[in-house]
Amino acid sequence: MGCLGLQQLSMRLRCFPLSSSSFSFSNSNHQTRKRNDSVSVVVVVVNSVAISNAETKERLKLKQVFREARERCLSDPLHGVSFTLQDFTHALHKYDHFHSQLGTKVKGTVFCTDADGALVEIAAKSSAYLPLQEACIHRIKHVEEAGIVPGFMGEFVIIGENEADDSLILSLRSIQYDLAWERCRQLQADDVVVKGKVVGANKGGVVAEVEGLRGFVPFSQISMESTGEELLEKELPLKFIDVDEEQSRLVLSNSKAIADRQAQLEIGSVVTGVVQSLKPYGAFIDIGGINGLLHVSQISHNRVTHIETVLQPGDTLKVMILSHDQERGRVSLSTKKLEPTPGDMIRNPKLVFEKAEEMAQTFRQRIAEAEAIARANMLRSQPESGLIISSDGTMGSLTSDLPEERLDLSEVPATAEES
Repeated sequence: MGCLGLQQLSMRLRCFPLSSSSFSFSNSNHQTRKRNDSVSVVVVVVNSVAISNAETKERLKLKQVFREARERCLSDPLHGVSFTLQDFTHALHKYDHFHSQLGTKVKGTVFCTDADGALVEIAAKSSAYLPLQEACIHRIKHVEEAGIVPGFMGEFVIIGENEADDSLILSLRSIQYDLAWERCRQLQADDVVVKGKVVGANKGGVVAEVEGLRGFVPFSQISMESTGEELLEKELPLKFIDVDEEQSRLVLSNSKAIADRQAQLEIGSVVTGVVQSLKPYGAFIDIGGINGLLHVSQISHNRVTHIETVLQPGDTLKVMILSHDQERGRVSLSTKKLEPTPGDMIRNPKLVFEKAEEMAQTFRQRIAEAEAIARANMLRSQPESGLIISSDGTMGSLTSDLPEERLDLSEVPATAEES
């Protein structure tokens, strides 16, 4: 290359000098950024120190609060508490009566039921379970049959504990069982006739349910001649012979109940009965456990050829007692005497049922008149007897010459309407 070539190259690589203004601007920007960075660092440091001081003050304040609270707990633990120690003691005393021992009685409220029983809320807001078989003295398929529904409140007895969850098992049946025995003892003392349903039978007698308890009725204490199977599901009038809760022994008598009922039967009275069976000569009517005979001639004033056209087993009707042989246990009945007009028992038995008491009253008046006439005739035939007839047709003191038995109403003469 020659000198010319080097010179040209030198011209190309020559740098133009920087102006003073350009350099001043660049240097100024650099100094500004440096000052800003210094200010930012100072601000961050100041802020950090301020936050640290604030947190320290807050911690000191909390420590002071905790210190004061600790001192209050040590010096006056119930300061500012509305529920005092006396209130707490009183609340505990409210549940002092509750004990979970077997046989303890507790009050509770049913809050849930299911197919197997019911959940009961008892004292101290704890729950217990009432099994279905312990819900009632009678056999039921669901607790609702015994009136046990959510909201039911009553007294229960603790009979056990569920090992799975330590919950208590309750019973209503045990309480009802005790009450039933008490009720039977009272009925025995009052010599009351009760009804019992025959639920079982064996060689010696039948088992009848009374007041929820099962009692035994020996065949020797049954007035009717029937087998145990024939008496199943039937209701019998019964009286108590032996009531022994300790021995779980309950013995009953049907014969005594029947004798008591028979003694109460009054000739001329109207009773309600149910047709038990039909025979060619009449119908047997159950009048409160006593079988009476409604003879075919006492059904109606009109002739009854076929009884089944007038009566059917299961029919309920009102009958008048005509006669009663206590020794033989025979009771004669009549619907004929209760007919408002002859033949009503055939044409309109409902009318006879409705008018029974009214017709019986009329018939009793005729009986009184017939008795007065009979006594008057006897007085005339025996003036030496000293009997006196008052203005109302009744006699004074009776002598042994007069019959003790009352008139058989089947022999009372008919009125003009009946003949």
